[in-house]
Amino acid sequence: MHKLFSYGTLQFPEVQRATFGRLIPGEPDAIVGFRSEMLTITDPMVIERSGTDQHPILIPGSADDAVEGTTFVVDDEELAAADHYEVDDYQRVEVPLRSGGLGWVYVLAD
Repeated sequence: MHKLFSYGTLQFPEVQRATFGRLIPGEPDAIVGFRSEMLTITDPMVIERSGTDQHPILIPGSADDAVEGTTFVVDDEELAAADHYEVDDYQRVEVPLRSGGLGWVYVLAD
């Protein structure tokens, strides 16, 4: 099982149903040291699932920056489905969670 932190559209029920085939319970959480900006998405599947072409994306910030969101527990198959949903502008990295431990999150790709 994996912790997956979402600060954007993976929190939407309609995106979860389309991506994972179910709603995934989560807990409010945050990551520190990043800030959020908006990114214009062009992938039609992602726009259809999320209902918007404007998605947040994380970029490194200062130690005072924090991004609020939700931590989900997902299995290998669900993590792979999340990878498929996210466009090439994002890369998955492991970061410390405010709640403790590490979790995967999608940030601006190098």
